[in-house]
Amino acid sequence: MGDVDVLISESTYGGRIHESGEGMIDRFLGVLKRTADRGGKVIIPAFSVGRTQDLVYHLFQLFDAGRLPSIPVYVDSPLAVNVTDVFRQHEECFDAETMAYLRQHEDPFGFGRLKYVRTLEESKALNEKKESCVIISASGMCEGGRVLHHLANTIEDSRNTVLIAGFQAEYTLGRRFVEKTPEVKIFGDVYKLKAEVAVLNAFSAHAGQDELLSYIGAMDAKRLRSVFLVHGEMTQAQQLQEKLRQSGIKNIAIPDRGEKADY
Repeated sequence: MGDVDVLISESTYGGRIHESGEGMIDRFLGVLKRTADRGGKVIIPAFSVGRTQDLVYHLFQLFDAGRLPSIPVYVDSPLAVNVTDVFRQHEECFDAETMAYLRQHEDPFGFGRLKYVRTLEESKALNEKKESCVIISASGMCEGGRVLHHLANTIEDSRNTVLIAGFQAEYTLGRRFVEKTPEVKIFGDVYKLKAEVAVLNAFSAHAGQDELLSYIGAMDAKRLRSVFLVHGEMTQAQQLQEKLRQSGIKNIAIPDRGEKADY
């Protein structure tokens, strides 16, 4: 870990600290319960690989603990369905908690209230349902995929919620939801954003500022000749850059597109 000369690090959340796992789950539960209480749907734009399975696992835990009302959950993404099948086949990658569920013959990725949607007809039928439910659908930044149809059918109803569970890049539709833009375009049509928007960044796979500082801080600062901060908006990269400087690490650059460094 200490024998690093040049480090290239992401900086997506270089200026933010994620809340604790317990706090994240409590907030997640709060969003689900208050939406169900008002008879609404929760639409979760999510990447098919990793993020969807993580959300499904946490929903299973909430149901299993008796903390969440009995509302149906739909995963509407053919790729996510296929990827989940792959997850199930690799128990060697599961942690002790997940293995304990499996030994009790419980499937965290296939519990009773969960339905995987494959066909386009099934997907369209979800928009006709009037009862409260959770719909997890791709794409994660709302730039394509089936989630766009679900958003178009729900965001003008204040009973519903759009739950953003990961980083949203600039200029994406997902970012407009994060910024709570009053009107958004979907398929070229303008929709008024009346639904609640909840943002839970802790679900993101990207490390928070404290995690990045801990990881980089474990390296030998005397040997570390240069650090390059990439994959982050300028404000986030700059905040991480300043924190690293305060910790005693020098030569921290935020390279421009196309810039080269020779060693």
